[in-house]
Amino acid sequence: MLYTIPDYYKEFQCIADKCEDTCCAGWQIVIDRKSLNKYRKTKGKFAKRLRRSIQWRKGIFKQSEDKRCAFLNEQNLCDMYTALGENSLCQTCKKYPRHIEEFENVREITLSVSCPEVARILLNKKEPVSFLSFERQGDEEYEDFDPFLYSVLVEAREVIRKILQDRNKDIAVRAGLVLGLAHDMQVRIKRRELFSCDELFAKYQKKKAAEFVEKKREENYEDKKQCFDRALHMFRKLYRLELLHEEWAIHLEETEALLFGKGAFFYAKVHDEFEEWLKENMPDRQILLEQLLVYFVYTYFCGAVYDGKVYSKARMAIVNVFFIYEMLVARWLKNERILDMEDVIMLVYRYSREIEHSDENLEKVEAF
Repeated sequence: MLYTIPDYYKEFQCIADKCEDTCCAGWQIVIDRKSLNKYRKTKGKFAKRLRRSIQWRKGIFKQSEDKRCAFLNEQNLCDMYTALGENSLCQTCKKYPRHIEEFENVREITLSVSCPEVARILLNKKEPVSFLSFERQGDEEYEDFDPFLYSVLVEAREVIRKILQDRNKDIAVRAGLVLGLAHDMQVRIKRRELFSCDELFAKYQKKKAAEFVEKKREENYEDKKQCFDRALHMFRKLYRLELLHEEWAIHLEETEALLFGKGAFFYAKVHDEFEEWLKENMPDRQILLEQLLVYFVYTYFCGAVYDGKVYSKARMAIVNVFFIYEMLVARWLKNERILDMEDVIMLVYRYSREIEHSDENLEKVEAF
């Protein structure tokens, strides 16, 4: 079995009650079957509380009215962990914030930016992210798994990572190249012409492709009304998502009012001013966006081996970063044109919690 992890994987360590938020509230914690059986057999003083704190039919921990896990105390520490030790935790609690994508004989482990500490590590990282591989004994076979498609997807993802990490190009141009490559790759998948993808990978790494994307970007940016209408149309799709935290709805409404409430001219003017402010006050702004794009692409792109939706996987990564960027502009306005790294980290992990902690939301954003 081949395992891959990001190069910052071992930097992560849970900071427990020192964290500004908690991973034990706001979402249902699903208990694996082995842990459920273990909880049924638990004895001692804590056993009664343990059994009363589980919804056995659903296989989840009960929550308070404000959606806090039944074992989460006022200090944001886990009473089960304190009473029974680390081995008592279910697989969900043991693994988080680790996110695992499984393929035939391959297990890819990333760290979710829905954890504030992970977001802090990634967004403060200046070097391009790389991924480390190692092997352990044991193989798994999956029915209806297309090894050739998977190998092409892995190669494509490496090309995309190389494009996204080319810091000689503007981040918007890099994103445009990724969209173009994924679009053309989708056409080849439909035509069953995967063998021709190598030519495609070479094409999108050439200077001519970047020049074409830059030209199209400039043409599109000239029509400010169209940019405004497209952005507002996309943003309002966020209201269709499953709401995991009540305050998120308020945040979306506030963001829309700040950004879109005064029309297309104001929207364009504010974005220009924000970009100028970033150049002076956050010179590494493009690195932040690069790290997020690489994170979303690496986590979800190869999942196209199961549904063939290469283009939508690439678009989802870019749409996620677009939404985060829009929220950063709104936060900058709300803060009277000031933004710091804590604002960025907070918006990233809160956005991730709403999107990545819900399979329904991931599917809907991909459909956008």
